Amino acid sequence: MPKLWTETIEDHHRAVEGAVLDAAAALVAEHGLTGVTMSAVAARSGIGRATLYKYFPDLDAVLSAWHRRQLDRHLLHLTAAAQAAASPLARLRAVLVAYAELRPGHDGDADTAAMLHRSAHAASAHQHLAGFLRELIAGAAAAGEIRTDVPPADLAAFCLAGLDRLPAGKPAGLRRVDLVLDALTAKAKGGSRRP
Repeated sequence: MPKLWTETIEDHHRAVEGAVLDAAAALVAEHGLTGVTMSAVAARSGIGRATLYKYFPDLDAVLSAWHRRQLDRHLLHLTAAAQAAASPLARLRAVLVAYAELRPGHDGDADTAAMLHRSAHAASAHQHLAGFLRELIAGAAAAGEIRTDVPPADLAAFCLAGLDRLPAGKPAGLRRVDLVLDALTAKAKGGSRRP
């Protein structure tokens, strides 16, 4: 096939997939995971159901692709949050705040949400996030801003666990971030810790 034809087809595929994922995102935002159907995605995206099924064999495939795109966007958002802060501790705090703001779960079907979070892409994104936090923590520890008696990998895991299942509302999420950071900075500030 001529290169122009191939590029045109690839552009068309990206446009169709983008429209489908945008429609799925809007439907999830409006109705939760259980409110998304193939018919609703087709109608919202303006793509016929037959065409939709050529791209995605079922609703699980649509939701998986939407979730993968969401995770990629979240990681980019967290990276941008870190780049906007000046000191190592400020970068860590900015990322934890941004992460807390992204944490509220999806309404609806817990089984579907669990399936999405068990995917290989979700596991890869979680590993990437843990490594990113580990680097931020190591930088803050090297700057003397946080404790150094616990390995950065353990502190990264602590941060993720501390921000899991956040209560609703931004103030509650920010309080949890502050609690996590207090635990990370206690030794650096000269606070006492039980052995």
